Amino acid sequence: MFSPEGPSLRELAVQALSSVEHGYDLLAPKFDHTPFRTPDAVLEAVASALRRIGPFEAGLDLCCGTGAGLDVLAQVCRRSVTGVDFSAGMLEVARERTRPAGRQVSWVRADARALPFGPAFDLVVSFGAFGHFLPRELPGLFAQVHSVLRPGGSFAFPVLAPPRPTSRAYWMLLGFDAVMRVRNAVWRPPFVMYYRAFRLSDVRGDLERTGFEVDLHTLPEFGRRRDGSPRVRMVVARRLS
Repeated sequence: MFSPEGPSLRELAVQALSSVEHGYDLLAPKFDHTPFRTPDAVLEAVASALRRIGPFEAGLDLCCGTGAGLDVLAQVCRRSVTGVDFSAGMLEVARERTRPAGRQVSWVRADARALPFGPAFDLVVSFGAFGHFLPRELPGLFAQVHSVLRPGGSFAFPVLAPPRPTSRAYWMLLGFDAVMRVRNAVWRPPFVMYYRAFRLSDVRGDLERTGFEVDLHTLPEFGRRRDGSPRVRMVVARRLS
């Protein structure tokens, strides 16, 4: 599951018993060697899809982590790219490893639920961060994204089809969520990381109520399931006004 350069079981245990912020500060130096980092194939497919929609001028990577999404923004944004995250450790690694050529690059430490920007961006992307927000927090998060986009700007992120109940992945995720809920019931501070709480139908409704027009784009690189549905989609939510 982890490469030799990844964290040890002891390091993961210490992270899991920390707050989300401190846990990611600890994990940051080895984060890119874990399965938690968005795979390059997903990043490349999103970049390809965004190139068909763009170009854009200024882009923001929401909950940027170690900066993998900045490479996507650098391919589709002509002027500037910004990464925002509340983990100082993640931002430190991102600054060292990510230097998109020919673009103005900024790194900002902030909570995504209280973004310190005005309507300055044409594109906001996010990769793998939504499991750190409870479902009741998502409308507020989407309102923050809406507020930093210029009219006509887009909020884009990939969504994987949920695993079937007959699959091993389904039971692994169910077990992980159950363990996290027990951990949070008996230990403080909480570590919010629930992989099964982000449901596309609910998310689409929250986005539309926030004032977005929502489109779903199939990412053909990942094929389709037996029932014909896409394995991976990209959500593109456009700010109307």
